[in-house]
Amino acid sequence: MLSILLPTDFSENSMNAITYALEFFKYQRTTFYFMHAYQNEFYDHDDLTSREVFNDVLEGIRNESNTNLENLIREVKKIGPNPRFIYHTISAYNTLVEEANLIADGKNLDLIVMGTEGKSDERHIVFGSQTFQVLKYVKCPVLAIPSGYNNTQPKRILFPTDYMMPYKRRELKLLSILAKSYRSCIDVLHVSTSRKLSIRQEDNKDFLANVLCDNEVNFCHEDSKKIADTIKTYIKEKNIDMITMVNTQHSFLEDMLFPSNIDKVSMDLKIPLLAMQNMARY
Repeated sequence: MLSILLPTDFSENSMNAITYALEFFKYQRTTFYFMHAYQNEFYDHDDLTSREVFNDVLEGIRNESNTNLENLIREVKKIGPNPRFIYHTISAYNTLVEEANLIADGKNLDLIVMGTEGKSDERHIVFGSQTFQVLKYVKCPVLAIPSGYNNTQPKRILFPTDYMMPYKRRELKLLSILAKSYRSCIDVLHVSTSRKLSIRQEDNKDFLANVLCDNEVNFCHEDSKKIADTIKTYIKEKNIDMITMVNTQHSFLEDMLFPSNIDKVSMDLKIPLLAMQNMARY
């Protein structure tokens, strides 16, 4: 059974991600945790004008959070009345990142699914600040869904890699399960000016092929130094429906999230991103 966290602020954007997840995982036995972390909301509340009203404002927000989660579950059960699903709610006086990390460890999460809010001009990053914080600091794979995106049956999944890092079996198995559900083809793309692989790269490539053996996998090579531009072009030309990347220091995903300068062409993703954290979790 999969364990999936669905953070929510009860916005249209988060509801779109929830609706996507309910449809995307409809063939899987899944436990969903709907989580609302309201610490920042509390400190930014207009009624928090003095220390004297601290407890009253906190209790009000806590009650509102629980009520909204109860309403959300009722709506979710109408949208996805699936006997394979189990639903839990978590209302937390905490930050999103801290609570997500606690749940990831405590519930042994397989995945976090959340929406994006478009590119932030202030930080020159691809995703909204909440999604960015989770991608950066939460040690759990994240499936980020663009606002308004509703194609829940990916036919082609792109996996760009330099084959330099040892992959985690659990995270690759997650990719395998997701792809197998829809008979998706996985394009493993190596972008480099050299086709020759080191022994390390060959071993990592073999491991990847072994774990994804239940899937249709195409190993591709593009001769280029411009990794981000090459990936962007590949997505467009090959009609890619989802992209998966490994989130580590000096990875493709880090380059995408932190362009070297503001004029660099960003990925500006219009398709879901599965970000694997390459963490050893059991």
